[in-house]
Amino acid sequence: MRGTDNTMRGMKPGFGPIVGALPLLGVLSALSGCTVGPNFKRPEAAVAKEWRTQDDPRLKKQAEVDSQWWKSFGDPSLDRLVELAYRQNLPLQISGLRIVEARAQLAILTGRQYPQVQVATGSAAAVGRSKNAAASNLLDLANLGDLDRHYLEYQLGFDALWEVDFWGKYRRGVESGTANLLASVADYQSSLVSLTAEVARTYVLVRTYEVLIEQAQENARIQEEGFRIAESRFSNGATSELDVTQAATLLESTRATIPQLEGGLDQARNALSTLLGQPTGAVEALLAGPKRIPVAPATVAVGMPAEILRRRPDVRSAELFAAAQCARIGIAEAELYPSFSLFGTIGLQASTAGSASGNLFSLGSLVYSVGPRIVFPFLNYGRLKNGVRVEDARFQQLLVNYRNTVLKAGQEVEDSLAGFVSAQKAMAFQQAAVKAAQRSVELAVVQYREGAVDYQRVLDAQRSLLEQQNNLAQTSSSIATNLVALYKALGGGWEVRRDQPVVPEPMQTEMEQRTNWGDMLSKPRAQEAKTLSQPGKQ
Repeated sequence: MRGTDNTMRGMKPGFGPIVGALPLLGVLSALSGCTVGPNFKRPEAAVAKEWRTQDDPRLKKQAEVDSQWWKSFGDPSLDRLVELAYRQNLPLQISGLRIVEARAQLAILTGRQYPQVQVATGSAAAVGRSKNAAASNLLDLANLGDLDRHYLEYQLGFDALWEVDFWGKYRRGVESGTANLLASVADYQSSLVSLTAEVARTYVLVRTYEVLIEQAQENARIQEEGFRIAESRFSNGATSELDVTQAATLLESTRATIPQLEGGLDQARNALSTLLGQPTGAVEALLAGPKRIPVAPATVAVGMPAEILRRRPDVRSAELFAAAQCARIGIAEAELYPSFSLFGTIGLQASTAGSASGNLFSLGSLVYSVGPRIVFPFLNYGRLKNGVRVEDARFQQLLVNYRNTVLKAGQEVEDSLAGFVSAQKAMAFQQAAVKAAQRSVELAVVQYREGAVDYQRVLDAQRSLLEQQNNLAQTSSSIATNLVALYKALGGGWEVRRDQPVVPEPMQTEMEQRTNWGDMLSKPRAQEAKTLSQPGKQ
């Protein structure tokens, strides 16, 4: 004890034990470098070496996917719709808000590395003791006659508790929170990809319905002419009434398809309005312009499978969620070991009872308690071990899910490539079929008017024309929709929002009026920005 007295010499009375605890704090801080649990490694997944259709002349190899691929259709209406969807789509805004939520969650997890309890307290109380109650302790018993039964008591203090991150529990929490944040960024990017593709697909559907309606109306006009010819020939006794009824049947059946097509068109427009975050009917003005199905470019740029699949946001999201879960194994495993904490309480306490001065701010009013604490839950090992097993099983599920996501991504690319190439091949044949069908109708009508053939020949020719024209429209639509699906499968379209805030400015203002968000609603954090600029390298 003599050495301790020498060390404390010159210090104010009462602070010796506090200073004596400081070396212990330094030792525990120095030892808090252990981290239990597995470190995450990027999982392996089966990926094809090349696409099956990559030698087709319509495909060209290119490492980077066009970040504004919808502009390859050369359709200003589509460009405007995509731009508005980026600004107004409500599910996309929800994805952006999840990033903000993940930022706040990460800040909470980061704060847990520091003293977990930091509490300032204060109280003032008027105390009245019972004259007839038993003394609470020996001191009261000895001084029972001298104690004031009515007095004031004051207290000011500060409490702190710091569980030293000896086993890396809180560091693993930060790892998990960081991975969750980056996964939410990847999910936002995936929402952008899906939104762009869905807007383009729905727009193609709208234009397809418009073309089909125009074709049905044009065929109805042609069939009306055939009906008039049949009536005229029947009136002149050149043919039977059967020709008239057959012509009427074909005409009315064609007319009946028009309301059905118009219903499908209305539904497609309604879906487009919802994608733009607007009530139904809001897109009518935006759809003004030529009613034609968007024409796909002659060639499409694709990269190698491994490069493309690493770019897909949903693949990166699956990997990041697995990384977050891997860190949770370490959090659960840290519960198996003793936890080391430092606690401390320091304050001022005064009372007016008896001979006490009641001066709260004098040195004699100082009270404190400081020291280390160890907690070892050795009787709960069964529960804690099973907790680790639960987290490990969840991690394994996410690893399998990652591999499945990669496989599905490859399938989506292959399916879209096959659909695009096959539709392109069919296009030339279908155009030739329409020309032949149109010529057949012309010849059949002329020959029927001259009495060279019966009306069945005209009916067959007109039915064939309508069928071939519809097939041509569907083939053209298939080319466009397969190209949209291909770009979605390749993971393109999210790059245009790289430097933009994930929460719209009006919503930022609304939230800031309600809560102090600091800078969390503005531009991406450094790690988020790195993930956005270097996908697949986090």
